[in-house]
Amino acid sequence: MPMEKTFDPASIEAKWAHIWESRGLFRPHRPDAQPFTIVNPPPNVTGALHIGHALDNTLQDVLVRYERLRGKDALWVVGTDHAGIATQMVVERQLEAKGEKRVHFTRDAFVDKVWEWKAESGGQITGQLRRLGCSMDWSREQFTMDPHFTKAVVKVFVDLHKQGLIYRDKRLVNWDPALKTAISDLEVETREVQGSFWHFKYPLADGVTLDDGRDYIEVATTRPETMLADMAVAVHPDDDRYKSVIGKFVELPITGRRVPIIADEHADPELGSGAVKITPGHDFNDFEVGKRAGFKASEMLNMLDGDANVIQTADGLIPDEFLGLHRFKHGDTDGARELVVARMKEGGFLIPHVDKDGNEHDAEPRTIQTPFGDRGGVVIEPWLTDQWYVDAEKLAQAPLQAVRNGDINIVPKTWEKTFFNWMENIQPWCVSRQLWWGHRIPAWYAEDGRIFVAESEEEAQAEAGEGVALTRDPDVLDTWFSSALWPFATLGWPQDAPRSGEDLLARHYPNDVLISGFDILFFWDARMAMQGMHFMRDEKGKGIPPWKTLYLHGLVRAPDGSKMSKSKGNVVDPLGLIDQYGADALRFFMAAMESQGRDIKMDEARLAGYRNFATKLWNATRFCQSNGISASTSLAAPSATLPLNRWIIGEVADTVAALDKALAAFRFDEAANAIYSFAWDRFCDWYLELIKPVLSPLPPAGGVGGGPVSEQAEGAEALETRAVAGWVLDQILVMLHPFMPFITEELWASLGERDAYPLITAKWPEPQATRDAEASADINWLIKLVGELRGAKAELGLPPGARLAAHFPETLKNRADKLAAQLDRLARLDSISFDPAPAGASAQLVVEGETITVPLEGVIDLAAERERLSKALAAATKERDSLAARLSNANFVERAKPEAVEKARADHEAKAAEADRLTAALARLS
Repeated sequence: MPMEKTFDPASIEAKWAHIWESRGLFRPHRPDAQPFTIVNPPPNVTGALHIGHALDNTLQDVLVRYERLRGKDALWVVGTDHAGIATQMVVERQLEAKGEKRVHFTRDAFVDKVWEWKAESGGQITGQLRRLGCSMDWSREQFTMDPHFTKAVVKVFVDLHKQGLIYRDKRLVNWDPALKTAISDLEVETREVQGSFWHFKYPLADGVTLDDGRDYIEVATTRPETMLADMAVAVHPDDDRYKSVIGKFVELPITGRRVPIIADEHADPELGSGAVKITPGHDFNDFEVGKRAGFKASEMLNMLDGDANVIQTADGLIPDEFLGLHRFKHGDTDGARELVVARMKEGGFLIPHVDKDGNEHDAEPRTIQTPFGDRGGVVIEPWLTDQWYVDAEKLAQAPLQAVRNGDINIVPKTWEKTFFNWMENIQPWCVSRQLWWGHRIPAWYAEDGRIFVAESEEEAQAEAGEGVALTRDPDVLDTWFSSALWPFATLGWPQDAPRSGEDLLARHYPNDVLISGFDILFFWDARMAMQGMHFMRDEKGKGIPPWKTLYLHGLVRAPDGSKMSKSKGNVVDPLGLIDQYGADALRFFMAAMESQGRDIKMDEARLAGYRNFATKLWNATRFCQSNGISASTSLAAPSATLPLNRWIIGEVADTVAALDKALAAFRFDEAANAIYSFAWDRFCDWYLELIKPVLSPLPPAGGVGGGPVSEQAEGAEALETRAVAGWVLDQILVMLHPFMPFITEELWASLGERDAYPLITAKWPEPQATRDAEASADINWLIKLVGELRGAKAELGLPPGARLAAHFPETLKNRADKLAAQLDRLARLDSISFDPAPAGASAQLVVEGETITVPLEGVIDLAAERERLSKALAAATKERDSLAARLSNANFVERAKPEAVEKARADHEAKAAEADRLTAALARLS
C-alpha cells in the first residue's frame, strides 16, 4: 500500500504498541539464545510518568531492543512498587475528602481500601510507559505486594534475623511528626531556615565556680525546647577554661535536673563558649556523646510524643505547664520553645545578644540548616524509639569488594568514589515504619518481652509454646527493603519448583545491567547489591552481584539548567511532549542528550528537530517506495559496481561498527548521533540525490563522459541501485529501531510484506562488507566539491540552482568522467573544462588540495559584491571584537547571570564564524 503523504506519529504509535504486546513480542522466546536481562526501577504505584522516568526507561529500552535485534533472549522485567508512605498518604487524603480518617477503620479494613484504590487508580504509570514504547514483558508484570513477592520479603527478614543481621534496638531515628513514622536519612531534605541562636546560663551546682569566678557555664542552642531533656554539658578535655569542673554538675533551670559536666571532643573550644548542652534523646551527635559518656539508650530522656508534643520525661521533672505543648508555635499559640525562652528570661538565665548597633535582643539571628521530611513536609525530630535495624555494615562488604575487583562495573567510573565513601561509612539501616500499608514485620511479642520472628504466626506460636499469648508487631517494612530484592524476587525466588516450567532465576540472574538515576544510588542500587550478594550465591558460596554493570545517568533539568520543581513551575510533562512531537522524537532526544556524567537540559528546539528527522526519514522512504525501491531479502550487502553504491555500503558498515562500539560503552549520545548523521546526511541528503540520475538518467554534461549509456547498462545500474538502496534503508531502520521504534516499524512494514517478520524481531545488521577505499574517496570528493560550490553561491548571492562553468585540473579527469551524471545533477555545472581558466575574476574552490576555478565575469557584479561583502565583514568583525572585549572583562564573567555569559559566548562564536565566512568569500573573488 502507498504510504500516507504526511507523517502522523499518533496514528502509528497506538497501532504498533498494541501489535507488539498482543503478539507477545516483548517476551523472551529464544530458549537457545544467550539471555539478556534488565529490570526497571519499579515506579511508585501512585506515580505518573515524569521526565526522569522518560529518560530512564528510554535508555533501558534502547539496550533491550538492541540486544533483541542482536539475537539475544531479552527479558525486561517490569512492575511497580507499593510505595508505603506515598500510597497511604493518597488513600488517607481520599478518605479525608469524604470526612473520614484512617483511624475510623480497622487495620484490615483500611488495607482493603488501599487495594481497592490500586485496582481502580494504581498503575497509571504502566500505561504511560507503553506510550513511550517500552518493550517490557508485560505478561510478567510484578507488584511488590504480590503474594510471591511478599513470601520473598518475609523469608529475607526471617533469615537475616536468624543470622543476627536484623535486630531490634533503641536508637534515634528521623521521626516525621506529620506522617507519624520513622524515615531514612535519604528521605530527609535539608533546607535553609531563618532561625535564632539563644545563649543561656546553666548554673554550676554545689557552690562550684569557674577559674574566672563565674558560677555558671554558658551554652548556646538553636533548639531551646530540648533543654527540658538535657542530660549533660560537654566541654573539650583540653579546654583549660573548664578542666577544673569536669566531673562536677550543673543544675538546670526550669527542670532543676542535676546533670554532669563531661569531657568530649565533640565540644569545639573555638566555637562559642566551648561548652555544649547534650540532649541524647533528641540529637544525633548528642546521642553518640551520651553513649561515650556511659548513658544507656534506655536511660536517655525522651520529651516528645509522636506528634511532637511535650510529654513527661522518665524522671518526672518537666513542669506541668509544658506538658501537651507542641514543640513549635502554632498560629497564635506559643509552643514549648517560646515558653522555655520566656521562663529562662524571667529567671535571669537568658544572655541577650547585642547587635552591631549596641541593641539587645533575646537571640542572635541565624540561617539554620534544618531537616525536613521529603513527603511530610515538616521539620524532622530526632526521636528515641525501638525500631528494627539491618546490619548494613556487614552486608556492604561483599558489594564493596565486587566493585573493587570489577565484578560490578559502575558507569561512569566517577561514581565509584561516591559509592565507596557511603558504603564504607554506612550506618545501621532502620527498616521499620509506623504505617498500615506495606509488608507487616514478621515478629510476635510475648508479655514477658520475648520476641519471636518467624515466617508465619503458626511457626511463631510453635516456637513460643502453647498458652503463650502473642501480639504481632504493628509496623511494616521500609519500602526500599522489599525493592532491594527486585532483581531476584521478580524471577520467582524463593520457589520450590519453577513456575510454568520456566526456571527464570537460573536463566536471568544475574541481570546484565541496571540503569538508574544517580539519585537512587543509595536508596535502591546499593541495597540491591547488598541483598543480592547475600542471598544469591554460586556453588562455592560466593555472593553473586545482581547485575554486571550499574549505569548511572544524570537529571533532566529545565532549559536554564535549574532543577525542575512544581514550586518553580518549570516541570515538563513528557506525555505533553509525546502529544506534540511524538514518542520517537522524545526518545531520540533523551538518548542523544545522554552524555555520561552530565545532566540533560530540556530543549524543545532539539525535540522539534528530531521530529523533523522522523519526517525526513518518512519522506525518504516515500521517495524510495515511489521509485521501486523495496524491502531487502539479504542480511549481507548486495553486490555493487557503481562507486556511489560501494560507498554507501561502506558507510553502513562503519555506522554499524560505530553503534556497536558506542552501545558497548554505554555512550548513548554517540550511538544516537552516529545513526542520525548517517541517516540524515549521507543517506537522505547525499545518497538519494546521487542515485537520481541512475534511476532516471539525464543526458551527460557537455564534454564529460563517454556519451549516453546503453539501455542494457542503464537497466543493470538501476537494478543494482534499487537493490542497494532497499538494503541500506533496511539497515537504517534496524539501526534506528532501538531509538525510534514506532516510525521504524511502520516504515519496515511499508517497504514489503513482512507481517510474519516484524522489525522488532529482525536481525542486527551484518553487512559482511568493508569500506571500498576508491569509491569512498570518489564520493567524499564529490560531496566536498558540491558543498564548496553551494557555499560559494550562498556567499556570492547566487541562487542555488544557478548553473556555472568550471575548470578542473587535468588530474581530475578520470574522476569527473566516473561521476559525470552526479556532477551534472548536484554540482549544476554547465560545462567542465580541463583547460586553463581564462583571465579575470573567478571563485577558487580548493577541494582536497586541488583548485577548481569558476569564472565569474558576467555572472555577478564583482565590484558591488566586493563592497557588500566588505561592509558585512566590517560589521561582523566589529561585533565579534566587542563581544570578545566583554568576555575578557572579569567583572562581567563573574557578576553577570550565567545565562547572560553563556549567550555572550554563543554570540561571539557565531560572529567569529560569520567573519571567517565573509573573509573566505572575499578571498574567492580573486
